[in-house]
Amino acid sequence: MIRLEGAVYPWRFRIVLVLLGLMVCAIAWRIVDLQVIDREFLQGQGDARSVRHMPIPAHRGLITDRNGEPLAVSTPVITLWINPQELAAVESRWPELANAVGQNPADLSARLRANKDREFLYLARGLIPEQGQQVLDLKIPGVYGVEEFRRFYPAGEVTAQVVGFTDVDDHGREGVELAFDQWLAGVPGKRQVLKDRRGRMIKDVQVTKNAKPGKTLALSIDLRLQYMAHRELRNALIENGAKAGSLVIMDVKTGEVLAMVNQPTYNPNNRSNLDPQAMRNRALIDVFEPGSTVKPLSMSAALQSGRWKPSDTVDVWPGSLRIGRYTIKDVSKTEGRTLDLTGILINSSNVGMSKVAFDIGGETIYKLMQQLGLGQDTGLGFPGERLGNLPNHRKWPQAETATLSYGYGLSVTAVQLVHAYAVLANNGRSVPMTMTRADVQPAGAQVMSEDVAKTMQGMLQQVIEAPRGVFRAQVPGYHVSGKSGTARKNSVGSKGYRENAYRSLFAGFAPSSNPRYAMLVVIDEPSKAGYYGGLVSAPVFSRVMSSVLRLMNVAPDNLPEVPEPAPAPAPAQAAVQQPVSGGRI
Repeated sequence: MIRLEGAVYPWRFRIVLVLLGLMVCAIAWRIVDLQVIDREFLQGQGDARSVRHMPIPAHRGLITDRNGEPLAVSTPVITLWINPQELAAVESRWPELANAVGQNPADLSARLRANKDREFLYLARGLIPEQGQQVLDLKIPGVYGVEEFRRFYPAGEVTAQVVGFTDVDDHGREGVELAFDQWLAGVPGKRQVLKDRRGRMIKDVQVTKNAKPGKTLALSIDLRLQYMAHRELRNALIENGAKAGSLVIMDVKTGEVLAMVNQPTYNPNNRSNLDPQAMRNRALIDVFEPGSTVKPLSMSAALQSGRWKPSDTVDVWPGSLRIGRYTIKDVSKTEGRTLDLTGILINSSNVGMSKVAFDIGGETIYKLMQQLGLGQDTGLGFPGERLGNLPNHRKWPQAETATLSYGYGLSVTAVQLVHAYAVLANNGRSVPMTMTRADVQPAGAQVMSEDVAKTMQGMLQQVIEAPRGVFRAQVPGYHVSGKSGTARKNSVGSKGYRENAYRSLFAGFAPSSNPRYAMLVVIDEPSKAGYYGGLVSAPVFSRVMSSVLRLMNVAPDNLPEVPEPAPAPAPAQAAVQQPVSGGRI
């Protein structure tokens, strides 16, 4: 007789039934848990495969001049990207796509084959919206577009080195764009969309985070002055066959830089053939020996020491001075054996300036130059700005004392030098320089005696207006003050100076009766008519300062006196005929 196993061992059958029941209960509980209790998990997993967050681009902040004129704006563009895996299925349309974006069909085909395993590849960036939409309208599988912003610079090459530019990802790379990148950069937003497994958008759900545009930045630059200074500097380089040049205009009361131009320059809107040398903001990056333009600073140190007054005289005969193995020479013949302090500046006498420096010592000159900002950080925060070098010695030898007094042995930037002249023009008060518009006039600090500064203003006025002065710097209708300078250029990689290589400089301010604006002109390696600062740079100062004073509505202080009209003669009285006594009628 045969018996069933289940009948022999009934407990095994019951165990199997219990296990099957537990499994059913576990499955049922998991279904309830996922669908009711922990439903967010499945929703999250589903959303991860269909819901996407697309970035909403945010444009950079507007850069304007002090009057609101745009210097840098963001314009919408379309960037095209492709999925090579999807494009592999429509190889016949590759030539059509290449022609639409202006690329060589063979190059595009080779690129697609080399990246056939990738899912993302840029096709073209920064297309104007119309051009990008034309490509998208072809409906080629695997071709997609995304909206971005690209920087445009309305002033072009005129403000190129000041404003700078951004890269293809809209990040600042030069100039103000880099220095204020965090201020100008916008914060992208997010848009929630539904996409299928091929990445095609099915539905635009909602905006989860609004884009935040960058902040507007108002510079201190006056675009009118910038255009005018750019034109005059460019013409000066052509007329003198010069290599390069810089020009800086500063408001002496507020410390604002009103114009900063450099030559050569470039077009930031088209950088396809960009020369890296043209990108340099020479006014902030190039350092040089300032030559005779620092003599007014050394003379100010002498006046402030109390040991000298303007009427004191110095024996400069015979126009040379031997110090050890060095000989100091005057470039031009002076008016006589002795010169007063103003005469030393007018004749630009190295011998006279050196003898004054020997009396007061190099340390006195060094301290004043340091207080005026030479060799110091200007605080502009401009990328790549250099500090120059203001040498200091524990014990000042005569040679170093002399060279410092007339502008050799130290190196400065154009903005440092124009700031030093602005302190002289502002009655000895130093205000911080700024590249942004100053809505409140800063207090500044008194770094020089007010009496000394005013005395120096008058002496520098005579440097231009005296019979032997720099007459080419005169501005019709205005009294101006300033000093020319000519400095030999150092040899690169060796000691000494180059032959026939000079920098021509002129620094000054106007109007002398109430100084408002300081200016520095630097012409690098003029090669035609001459190289002296009074011959090359002074005429540029005259033309630019004349336009500045008129554009800024500064009242003239040197108009010729109009003679009073002579009084009109009294009208003759009509004769009255009187009857003759006793006469006949």
